[in-house]
Amino acid sequence: MRANYVLVVSNQDPAGATMIRYLHDDLGFAPSHDKKDPPGSFTCPRYHDLKLHVSSNNLLYLENLDQSYPDATAFIFLSKHKSDSKIPTLTCHCTGNFGDNPHGGKPFEIAISYPALQKRYLQALTSARSRVPDYDVIIEATHHGPTSLAKPLLFVELGSSEKQWSDTNAASVICDVLLGVLENVIEPCERVGLAFGGTHYPTKFNKLLLESEFGLAAIASKHSLERIDAQILDQMTSKSIEKVTNVILDPKGLGIHKERITKLAESSGLEVTQV
Repeated sequence: MRANYVLVVSNQDPAGATMIRYLHDDLGFAPSHDKKDPPGSFTCPRYHDLKLHVSSNNLLYLENLDQSYPDATAFIFLSKHKSDSKIPTLTCHCTGNFGDNPHGGKPFEIAISYPALQKRYLQALTSARSRVPDYDVIIEATHHGPTSLAKPLLFVELGSSEKQWSDTNAASVICDVLLGVLENVIEPCERVGLAFGGTHYPTKFNKLLLESEFGLAAIASKHSLERIDAQILDQMTSKSIEKVTNVILDPKGLGIHKERITKLAESSGLEVTQV
């Protein structure tokens, strides 16, 4: 079965607007003439199984894409990344809320993850670092919306300030790397873990993705651990399109929750691994 990926971009997002220009002007994406496609849909002759959806709305609240693209294999959101540090950064992550929903999605809802897609993108982007030598390349912990889509999604981000959002070179690297990944068959990961602990930018789990057979579904940083219970753990496990095999713990990054999270992991029926 052929994969049908949908890139999702908002023209209200400054980094997204930079990526739209590259996809349109340099790669040839143009408005679709297929009457079955929804408004805002773009296609490109080179990428037959790929659509670009351009929205005027905030990406964090786009929960209706299933109706617009019922045959989608996965949705990849191209977005800005913002941080107070303003460090040039290229990130990717799956979405979900371990608690309340200040930034879209439903409270206590985890979106469907695609571990192999994230892993292959991160590996390919890391291999292309020579094109963006001033940027950090890192995954983020699971956060924000959308959370209710029926297909898996991945956020791919350009940050972390206005200067980077308008960086055409960085935007082109993101798009080139991502499209290169999507052109090939994405084989499932040999093992898939749920990750707990560490910071919002979990370097140990990033290293695991790059250097081992593991892919990762949802990642709960130390800031979310107080909200993790058996119900959330079950949801994290079930909302991966690849079978979850392990719970992966960063013991030093579990803080005061170390004993409780370790016991929860051991009772999950999944293999427990430490980094």
